[in-house]
Amino acid sequence: MPGHLSTSSWASLSNVSIYKSKLSSGADYGVGVTIMCVVVLSVLGNGLVLAVSYRRRKKINSSELLCVNLAVADLLCCVCLYPLSIISSFSHAWLGDQTTCTYYGLGGFLFGLCGMFTIAAISVIRYVKICHNIVYVLWLEGSSIRAVCVATWLIAAVWSCLPLFGWGEYAPEPYGVSCTVAWKRYHTSVKDAVYVMSSFAIFTLVPVLLIVTSQCQILYKIYRFSLTLSARGIHTNLKNAEKQISVMFFCISLGFVIAWAPYSVASFLLIFHKDDWHLAPEGFIFPTLFAKSSHIYNPFIYFYFNRAFRQELYVLCRTFCSRLARNRVSVIAMNQPPAPPVIEIQLRDQGDLHGNSSAKVKTLDIP
Repeated sequence: MPGHLSTSSWASLSNVSIYKSKLSSGADYGVGVTIMCVVVLSVLGNGLVLAVSYRRRKKINSSELLCVNLAVADLLCCVCLYPLSIISSFSHAWLGDQTTCTYYGLGGFLFGLCGMFTIAAISVIRYVKICHNIVYVLWLEGSSIRAVCVATWLIAAVWSCLPLFGWGEYAPEPYGVSCTVAWKRYHTSVKDAVYVMSSFAIFTLVPVLLIVTSQCQILYKIYRFSLTLSARGIHTNLKNAEKQISVMFFCISLGFVIAWAPYSVASFLLIFHKDDWHLAPEGFIFPTLFAKSSHIYNPFIYFYFNRAFRQELYVLCRTFCSRLARNRVSVIAMNQPPAPPVIEIQLRDQGDLHGNSSAKVKTLDIP
């Protein structure tokens, strides 16, 4: 009948409203540019972390291996997911409807959980090593740490895939050009309620408590240890190095928690509202972009606090960027006809970490 729409037509209109951006065109453009900057900085920073870690792979310790795992998760998230969000922002609508929304939501939840588990593992392992028996130092190395890295990915992958089997769902964010877990499905069924609350309780609240508690205990232990040594007039480089490493991992953990806290609170508020109430799209976008910033600052923290990383980065830059590291081959032709041509080969080493370099020149006469 005229004036009435079929069920499929209503569904089509519903989809249009769900996947269309709720922001202005200018705001969408700003969001797209911001995420693009996040991608560029994250790929550059985490790419350097992975390159430097590969160069010093024989010297890497357990905590640094977990940092590599975190860098891989951040890099994959930016490369595999964020280009879709950038294009959607510039298009003023989510592209691909439910298929790409599920892909984006699943990937975002997977990489987010992996990052959360990795930082929790770093905190707990360092807590066990520093605050308990030294026997654990030998046990928590090598294959054990690699098993922890694999476990973070497996647990995150299993939990992220549950919405594909009816436990929860992935849906657009309130502002329309991004997707995540449909937190409001808490009111839909028992399975959805269990999934949503477990995601917050077991896979968000518990890791955060472990991170905060472990890092605070570590800093307190280092502080007491420093006071003891200072009272006895002992000053060692080992004490300062351990303190610097502890501060580095504390900054990484604290930064991750702070970056994701506003987004977690905003998402948590959506759970307990059955109506269509939600935060204003302009208000929800800021916690989302703030959470994405967690992919950027970790590499800067590594290179600032870790001297070995800085030295390897310096050598890496000299290898690829410095013209002094290139070998030269030249042919010198003498003006006198009887004289044979001369080939001059100039070899330059890559120098030490302080910028010194040397050159060796060998001249070959060709008869």
